[in-house]
Amino acid sequence: MLDARIIRKLASYVELIPLMSKTLAAVSRGEAELPLRWGMPVPGEGGVLVMMPGFLGSEASAGIKLLSLAPKQADRSSHLGVMMLYDANLLPVAMLCGATVTALRTAATTACATDVLAPKTARQLAILGSGEQADAHLAALQLVRNFTSIRIWSRTRANALALATRYAGTGSNIEVCDSVETAVNEADVICTLTSSATPVLCGQRVANGVHVNLVGSSSRSSTETDDDLVTRSRFFVDFRKSALNQAGELLGAIERGRVTEQHIAAEIGEVIAGTHPGRTSPSDLTVFKSLGVAAEDIALAAHIHRKAEQLGLGQMVEL
Repeated sequence: MLDARIIRKLASYVELIPLMSKTLAAVSRGEAELPLRWGMPVPGEGGVLVMMPGFLGSEASAGIKLLSLAPKQADRSSHLGVMMLYDANLLPVAMLCGATVTALRTAATTACATDVLAPKTARQLAILGSGEQADAHLAALQLVRNFTSIRIWSRTRANALALATRYAGTGSNIEVCDSVETAVNEADVICTLTSSATPVLCGQRVANGVHVNLVGSSSRSSTETDDDLVTRSRFFVDFRKSALNQAGELLGAIERGRVTEQHIAAEIGEVIAGTHPGRTSPSDLTVFKSLGVAAEDIALAAHIHRKAEQLGLGQMVEL
């Protein structure tokens, strides 16, 4: 068993970003079995039980992440649960904190996408949200671009101020904004990391040449931006099958006749592998829609498990 403290001790974005890059390329080559994320609404509390199974050939490992999503737990984490890792013979070898695995692999994946899609000259970052994912993304994204200015917006200003304080010594000028419009003004990279079911980012506020990561929404019924941003963009996804079933921003634009399924330019793994162009012009408005796939969880879990075994960390439990 590997808890959050041990996982964070063993995790380094310097290692996790290339690991996710390798994993995303493997996904796009068809080297993973990835059923759609499955959720069961729980009556009464507005919560959902979520299951994400998968198999990753490059790791010869399988895994399943079991999470609970509930409004009343939002002050702790939006993804409470466990990640079970299995070896090639389907023997369970490790149980990891699901919230920590999710935060780390999601931020590392966004950093991969930003590295291959954002302008090389990007210097201003806008973070919309102030929770666990915003914290993780602030750490990861600064490894792929030299941001001199970071603006944070959140519905809860106190949380945004606390986040800004934690990163005050990173060398970037960090500012808390009272509006989304102020936060994204002149931004080169924008990350939406909210739990909002309705758009927080207006496409008309986003200039050509910007790169946007849509990360917070993970169901077809919720969306963090509007049709304008979707239709104007070169739209990239982590996994086509997931996007065409669960990417609310894309599916809404398709249902309203603004775009078709062919609006997906490529999976980000194809761009990483060099089989599809990403940004083709400085004026391209690029979007990466992150839903998260089990292959990312498995790769991170296997990586942490190997390091824990080498160092003798974790608690051994007989089931």
